[in-house]
Amino acid sequence: MKQDYDFSSSDSQSIFDKDSKYVMQTYGRQPIVLSSGNGSIVYDMEGREYIDCVAGIAVTNVGHCHPHLVKAIKDQAEKLMHVSNIYYTEAQAELAEELVNLTGMDRVFFCNSGTEAVESAMKLARVNTKKTNFIAVEHSFHGRTMGALSMTYKDMYRAPFKPLIQEEMFVPFNDAQAISDAITPNTAAVMVEPIQGEGGINVSSETYLKEVRKICDENETLLIFDEVQTGFGRTGEWFCKDHFGVEPDIMTMAKAMGGGFPMGAIAAREGISFARGEHAATFGGNPLACAAALASIEIIQKENLIQRSKEIGKYFHNELAGLSTEGLIEVRGKGLMLGVQFDRKCADIVEHGRRNGILLNCTSETVLRIAPPLVITKEQIDQVVSVLEQA
Repeated sequence: MKQDYDFSSSDSQSIFDKDSKYVMQTYGRQPIVLSSGNGSIVYDMEGREYIDCVAGIAVTNVGHCHPHLVKAIKDQAEKLMHVSNIYYTEAQAELAEELVNLTGMDRVFFCNSGTEAVESAMKLARVNTKKTNFIAVEHSFHGRTMGALSMTYKDMYRAPFKPLIQEEMFVPFNDAQAISDAITPNTAAVMVEPIQGEGGINVSSETYLKEVRKICDENETLLIFDEVQTGFGRTGEWFCKDHFGVEPDIMTMAKAMGGGFPMGAIAAREGISFARGEHAATFGGNPLACAAALASIEIIQKENLIQRSKEIGKYFHNELAGLSTEGLIEVRGKGLMLGVQFDRKCADIVEHGRRNGILLNCTSETVLRIAPPLVITKEQIDQVVSVLEQA
């Protein structure tokens, strides 16, 4: 693969300038302008290619611009893109049935993003339990809107917007006893990511989620799994809960659901549901988004991407664990949701990767998050590992 990817053309600089002038500067962007993609590869405006190990932050599981997904969106766009939810649409009903079958839950509610799914789950827990408090865990990330933000651990996200929806109630991750100690008669739900994404790819222990399930049952408290980042094959199962054999009362979904098209949802077990008028979303479950999600699910099934994630994820894990890179402490994760823990900040490794044709992401400052499309090849993995070896 070609070296020295740091060159910026005048066309790219024009985009940088427009962004700086007209867009609120909330993101720390890498200095490249991405213009197209195919599979696990994306291209910038100058035609340079990059192996994408970010995948829109675990979104493009089926790869960039998969022909079947593109066709499904085109076909639906020619028929009907949006109508109000005061009418039925075929795609929404079909997707709801598909998600119920995949999740093992009873009913779904459609929204547009992960943070909306978390907000919906919080509302659903409150209205069904008539309780108001929640418990989240340290290093959690559940979103940026005011309700979801109150469940997100890192103070740098929370501090500018206090007071939030609820008082701080965070307990250590992988500590079931801490949840038991924190529950009160007014606890509506406990919310947990089976694998913490933004928190540093922290994986639940084999018994943790089962213990939390038991504690919630004993206290008549709902259990919410945030599967926004871990769903749709990312960890080598349809959903990460399936690794642990634990069923939540409510689960959130988004990111990879639409294959890159914005889409979110919650699913809930039997007996937990919104009544008419208790929640709504103008664009939730619109025909175009549902068509994209149905196509994405079909691709995952037909191309056996669940098993691929499991097998090639193990290969990637082993290759990363064999690196002799200075400061590497641990490689952890499941499937193609991997974290490489360093004893120092890893922003320089992200920069080195970009200069050498690899897109990487650093989370929790010291963890390199590896979440490529599930269609990444072994040859591409070898190139990624080679570049990291140089870092």
